[in-house]
Order: sequence, then C-alpha cells, then structure tokens
Amino acid sequence: MVDVADSVRLSVPATGDGVGSKVRTVPFRRYLRRRRAGPVAPGDQWAEVVNDGCGQTTAITLTVESVSGGSVVGETTQFEFAVESSERDG
Repeated sequence: MVDVADSVRLSVPATGDGVGSKVRTVPFRRYLRRRRAGPVAPGDQWAEVVNDGCGQTTAITLTVESVSGGSVVGETTQFEFAVESSERDG
C-alpha cells in the first residue's frame, strides 16, 4: 500500500514579484501534485517555473521543509508554503 503524505511544507524564495501568492493558487497546487507524484523527503529541492501572467515566468526552487503523514506525494496531498523574507504571510 502507498503511504500518501497528508501535507508537504515547502519554502519559497522571496523574489519580490508576488511569487508567494502565485504558488498558493489551486492550479499550481494541482500541477505540483501531478508533477511531483512519488517519493518526497525533507531537503528535496524542486526546480519549478511560476507564471507571472502576460507570458512572463519566474524560475524558482522550492525546498521541502517537512512531510506529514506519509512519504509519497499523491492526489490528496496538501501543500503549505513558507515564503522566505518579506513575502512571508504565515
């Protein structure tokens, strides 16, 4: 049986252009569940691209801070985001 993680906490670099709010959107969370389906562990780093709108993108690295309730990203895994520096909003 697959041990699906309940939640994964990710740190997001502060880029000064609102990336913190963009990674919290439903489409981005759904994208992460599909793209990162499989094993996950603290310390993993994921290179991703965030759509800034109007054809603009920002490359970021998400770092897995913690994993709760399992060791695999699955369809029910929730993501929490901790934005570094000035974008942190709890």
